[in-house]
Amino acid sequence: MSRKKHWHLVGDIGGTNARFGLVRDGEHRYESIATYQVANYPDFGDVLSHVIDDVTTQGLADSKPERACFAVAAPPDFETIAFTNSHWRFDRALVAAKTGVQHVHIMNDFAAVARALPALTHNDMEQIGSGRPAAGAPMVALGPGTGFGVAGLVTCHHGTPTVVAGEGGHVDFAPVTDVEASVLDFLRARYGRVSIERLCCGEGIVNIYQGLANHRNMSPIHTHASAIGKAAQTGDDPLARETLAMFFSVLGASAGNFALTFGARGGVYIAGGIAPRYLDFLRRSDFRARFLAKGRYADYLSTIPTYVVTHGGIGLLGATLALED
Repeated sequence: MSRKKHWHLVGDIGGTNARFGLVRDGEHRYESIATYQVANYPDFGDVLSHVIDDVTTQGLADSKPERACFAVAAPPDFETIAFTNSHWRFDRALVAAKTGVQHVHIMNDFAAVARALPALTHNDMEQIGSGRPAAGAPMVALGPGTGFGVAGLVTCHHGTPTVVAGEGGHVDFAPVTDVEASVLDFLRARYGRVSIERLCCGEGIVNIYQGLANHRNMSPIHTHASAIGKAAQTGDDPLARETLAMFFSVLGASAGNFALTFGARGGVYIAGGIAPRYLDFLRRSDFRARFLAKGRYADYLSTIPTYVVTHGGIGLLGATLALED
């Protein structure tokens, strides 16, 4: 295969990891370049330089990319892209200087996830509970990772998928139980306003754990989400188990809210790095019960399927499809 064929650069850039891929002209798939740790690079320009060096070193291409599409964990519509959960900042001029690309499309990372949904197969997801997707109906992608992303996808009458992007992870957190209300009070004292993202993300696991410790008059042991998750899975720490249980309860309630908001009869798809890691725990949790617990609309929601996305590069897939759009 000639390496002189025109190619394009795609990226899925979150608060913890930045994944990049290469798309060749006329192809509808990406080739992975590498995944880079955000914390290892002082600024975005440094990682872009590394990406271009890796393309050359790996022999993937011997020319500059023609176009680029980056899915970012940030509002994409400003001249300067400022990431919500990392120190990186960049603009299109920096991308051009580091890569030679003159045509750069920026989209929200969960907009890219939503764009990829029609391309997923049953091998790319695990269903939680019952329900069947209605053909052509709206779909919604959401999920906890470094932050909490939300985006919808609707299909126009002529079959064109259209992404409805937003910042749904920053809507107000609404507690359902008395214990959740206690955790909200604890977090309100810390943050003032409390959004869903303050609970449904990696740092949110720590927030819930500390809020429950305060509610139970206990001393927290763990300081990192991974340690809390591990203790919950092994059963060594009842407080950790309660934390993960509340995490998935809040996630289920939030998923139900967004299903109602979008009319997502095409399904609700949980992406991000956390849910696949605790899939067995999620299945045993109240996630689906809380998804359905919407009073008069429980029957409406019972027909809507919920899935955990296990595809490892859904953001890059979405950016690749957006390039074609």
